[in-house]
Amino acid sequence: MAVTADDLDAALSSVVATLRPATGLEWSARAGGLEWDCWHTAEHLGDCLISFAGQLVARPEKRFVRFMATADQDASPAEVLEFAEVGGRMLAATVRMSGPEVRAYHPSGQADPEGFAAMGCVETLLHGDDIAQGLGLAVDPPRDVCSRVLDRLFPAAARELAGVDPWAALRWSTGRIELPGRPRLEEWHWRAAPPGE
Repeated sequence: MAVTADDLDAALSSVVATLRPATGLEWSARAGGLEWDCWHTAEHLGDCLISFAGQLVARPEKRFVRFMATADQDASPAEVLEFAEVGGRMLAATVRMSGPEVRAYHPSGQADPEGFAAMGCVETLLHGDDIAQGLGLAVDPPRDVCSRVLDRLFPAAARELAGVDPWAALRWSTGRIELPGRPRLEEWHWRAAPPGE
């Protein structure tokens, strides 16, 4: 089953529901295992999702669109979370209006709208969880979304980890955690191009 803009909306809603009540906390705390703090991780997330939308609009074949989206430096935690959510909703809208034949550059393969939706889900869920960890919280995303994202971007891991909680499998596939008998990955790659391309 394909990853859709609805999946991205569900991933965003899950993360925002977790983080919005925590916007009164100190977002200068380190975000999980990242070197960034929570505020800058949310800013990065917004930039990444807006950039993915830009790729689908401009459709370059060999490079990223040359821009960077940033939040105002005096933005509050609530406002930088809003910036990240806006980026995700823009990507979801762009995925919805892009035909399945559309392809655009990503270093891991010429991605279609489904690929960008899936990558947007990973960025949202993993960075949302990084922020949540920094604030003493945990993201609990929809497992069906995690399963579809694994199938699309990490098909070998999806097969090998079929009996593992999909959220844990996704975090393992992106080097966030270790699993029993499986050490934490030092390097990982997803497959942005559609299957067979």
